[in-house]
Amino acid sequence: MKIILRKLFLLCFLQSSLFSFSQNDTASKVTEEYVNTNQIRYEDWVYVPNIKSIVLHESSFILSSPIIDFDAGEYLSLSFDDLDADNKTYIYTLIHCDALWKPSDLSPQEYLPNAIEEKISTFTFSQGTAQRYTHYVWSFPNNNMRISKTGNYILKIYTAGAKDKPVFTRRFMVFSNKVTIKANIHQAAGSDDFMNKQEVDFSIFYTSDYTLPQLNDLKVIVQQNGRWDNAIYNIQPIYIKPNEYSYDYDDGTNDFDGGNEYRAAIFKNFKFVTGNTDKIYRNSLNNWQVNLLPDEVKTFKRYFETQDMNGRFFITVEERDSSLMDIVAEYAHVHFKFPFEFPMNEGDFYLLGNLTDNHFAKENKMTFNYFTKNYECDLYLKQGYYDYMYVFLPDGKTAAQTNQIEGDHWETENDYTIYAYYKPIGSYYDQLICVQKFNSSRK
Repeated sequence: MKIILRKLFLLCFLQSSLFSFSQNDTASKVTEEYVNTNQIRYEDWVYVPNIKSIVLHESSFILSSPIIDFDAGEYLSLSFDDLDADNKTYIYTLIHCDALWKPSDLSPQEYLPNAIEEKISTFTFSQGTAQRYTHYVWSFPNNNMRISKTGNYILKIYTAGAKDKPVFTRRFMVFSNKVTIKANIHQAAGSDDFMNKQEVDFSIFYTSDYTLPQLNDLKVIVQQNGRWDNAIYNIQPIYIKPNEYSYDYDDGTNDFDGGNEYRAAIFKNFKFVTGNTDKIYRNSLNNWQVNLLPDEVKTFKRYFETQDMNGRFFITVEERDSSLMDIVAEYAHVHFKFPFEFPMNEGDFYLLGNLTDNHFAKENKMTFNYFTKNYECDLYLKQGYYDYMYVFLPDGKTAAQTNQIEGDHWETENDYTIYAYYKPIGSYYDQLICVQKFNSSRK
């Protein structure tokens, strides 16, 4: 009898303890996420729980990166939703940063010759949605908010009268091509696990019209699929030729994990189940729920090429007027999961992609469910098409790994961006003198 009682007690204890690991208590997770909101982060970050669906891109293409050509007169388009569904006065300003995303020594007046802040005055209320929200849109630079310097920038949004309390921040870049970059992306040559890695060899070319500076004045960064956690910083040329700096390493210096093609969550129509969606329904509180099918662990699977957007997302609807999709699209609690036999030690799994700003927060950390033996995560997302993948972040590390769930393959189609920064002698900020984009499958 004592043995039976002991077992019952242990079972009750486990149920009580494990319940705290479930993903049902979304509100408590969100509350934990938005602590110390006065501390600005020089990255893509949301500081309050009512802001969702932030999109910042070069204006001509909604899936483009927030990078604009200083000499071409390009501008950025910004949109976001406020789930409070009221009419707040939002203000934005810009912070100039160095190549490593630290504030530069420039004063705002040195890179913003006109206004140094501006009101976002264009907004629309949602129409016929269960989740009411206010949709804001804006474009810049413009006649009031001009930019006079190239480089890295942080877009800082705050409410009127609360400049020291950011609502969200976003990275963007302004460049002026003074040099050219050519790259060759191929299977890693000098790595022990060459079947799993991609090597990014490249050269920077310059002409007599623009002589490159001393090496310590030049900074080069290589980025994969818009991620900053695994970016390669301050890579140095392996040799110098006339009018060329070559970065053709064979020792792993410029290698990236190949990863796998991104997965897709598609819920643009709540009347039909499509793609990897298992069930769409409203709960007792009239909130939309989207249950995705359990995702396959692909660690030891052969590479299979599929079409993806390399981590991007876009908002779209089918069952309502698509021309009004920004204000008629619904929000839903989307439930992600993949099977796993036991909880991992010495690190955590995260859901990664533009839908989570490609960073690691409590909101997108996967939680192990002992009853179902799944890692699970819930996100509150607007109707649309979302790319995502699962990564593992070891304790004490800043770069996530893809091999545990997705697998790594040298054949994977990936986007790469190479940034070249130059700080002239006597200057005190990093100029962005070239941005070049490459794709591993296009030669």
